Order: sequence, then C-alpha cells, then structure tokens
Amino acid sequence: MELPLESVPNFSEGRDAGTIEALRSALAARADVFDVHSDPDHNRSVFTLVGDDPLLVDALLAGIACARERIDLRNHEGAHPRIGAADVVPIVALDPEDRERAQDCALRLADRIGTELGLPVFLYGDSAPDRSPAFYRRGGPAELQRRIDSGEIRPDYGPGQLDERAGGVIVGARRPLIAFNVNLATDDVEVARTIAAVVREKSGGFPGVRALGLFLPRAGHAQVSMNVEDYEAAALHEIVLRVGDEAHLRGVEVAGAELVGLMPAGAAAAAAGAMLRIEGFNASHVLELRLLERGL
Repeated sequence: MELPLESVPNFSEGRDAGTIEALRSALAARADVFDVHSDPDHNRSVFTLVGDDPLLVDALLAGIACARERIDLRNHEGAHPRIGAADVVPIVALDPEDRERAQDCALRLADRIGTELGLPVFLYGDSAPDRSPAFYRRGGPAELQRRIDSGEIRPDYGPGQLDERAGGVIVGARRPLIAFNVNLATDDVEVARTIAAVVREKSGGFPGVRALGLFLPRAGHAQVSMNVEDYEAAALHEIVLRVGDEAHLRGVEVAGAELVGLMPAGAAAAAAGAMLRIEGFNASHVLELRLLERGL
C-alpha cells in the first residue's frame, strides 16, 4: 500500500487567530491536516498535513497564496528567523522508498509557486543537498535580497526579486525530522546560545542536530530550539539529558520540553525504552505499530 506524502509548512504567523485559521482552512480543503502548532514568541505556525501527490501540491499552493495575502513581513517580528510569509515548505517521504516521489513533488510545487504565485523559490534538502533553510535565512529578507542582487545566489524558480510583503519560499524534499525545543528556567539568552552550540552538529555536537538559542519575551524564558534530522543517530532523550547537564553546569534548570508538530513513533519508542531501561527495545515492540505493518 502506497503511503501519502507529508508536508510540514512553516508560516510566519503565530499570533493572529484569524490568519492561522484561514491558513488551516486553505490547506484542509485539499489535504488532511493532522496538527497545527502556533507560537506567539516565534510568531510562527507549523502545520502537519498529508495527501496524495497532486492534492498535496494543490493544498500547499492554496496555503501559500493565503499567506501571501494575509501576512506582511514588513510588519513582522518574532524570535524565529524567516525569509518568507510561507517560510519553508518541506515535502517528506514517510516511506524511504518514496524519496524520489517526494523530490518530484517538491519540484512541481516549486515550479507552480514561481509561475502561478510569482514568488521566488529557493530549494534545499534532497532538492539542493548543499543548502539548508539557515543558508537563506541569515540576515533576514534584506540580506537575502542583497545576496541575490550581488549574484551570490539566485532563486531556483520564480522572479529574482523578493516580494515586498511575502518575501520568498524555501521548498525541498527531506527525510522526517523532529522539531523539538527545550525551555530553560532563565531569561539569559546567552546560556541558551551556549548550550545550542554544544549540542548542534556544526559545533561538534549530536549528528544531524541544528540548534538555536532564543529568548521568548512573552513566555519570559530562554529556549534551545532544535531540529533533529536523524533521531536514530541522535536520540531525543540523550539530547535532553545533555541540555540538562549543560544547563546545570551554568546554574540553570530545564523548565520543560516542547514538541513542534508530530514525531515518528520510532523516536518515542526509543526514548521510552531508554527511560524504562528495557534492553533492545524499539518500535517493533509496540503493539499498534506491528498491527499497522500488517495493515490491520
């Protein structure tokens, strides 16, 4: 049985309930929306949806069109870096054998965004293996436009000028990842930034982990915000323990953790097995997952 493809579009709005609902409605008219995670400090909403390839592209195009109409980056402020109203739109193969399907879907979406919506599109992930969202986001929209004007980079689809209101869109196929935040019981953002540097892969930390240290003014605390790109190489419980140890060294406690969107069952099973100290425990020991494998 062929699985649907997943998408986890990130929109630059986490405060206006009317806009968040409009985005959800646009996406849900053509695909199944499983989760909506909105954060006012990040000023960002992350939607999780699945659908067959053509309908998923239609749904995402409708959502991006809604974002272009309702979100004005000129008036936007939030803790999370961004370059677009529809900032990043990944296409995810739930079955590793469908990675080529996901790549084809991402390119079809990118082409339609550029052609039908007139927004510049930048590829990442499996669609551009040497580039990540952070490659485009550094310095924000103004810096990205300067880099375009200088010839350093150019959009893969669409016009060469960022939209004044909506910016651009980062699109690509990627494997499933876990967006995961650890909140610290301090308002010292430098502590969060130091810990983020310790755990991120780029600084010699966990493989496949990207991390930022942020201050959330509405919540009143600092946060280590992470994308875990390979939960088998970097288990969530090990990351949390390391963050906790690093925080403790600096006289700070962990206030809690936050899952953004959904996560693979295998990651939850691995964490449960480790915490329960069950030797050799993995997703194959979870009854419901075994039933799903058999189509029951």
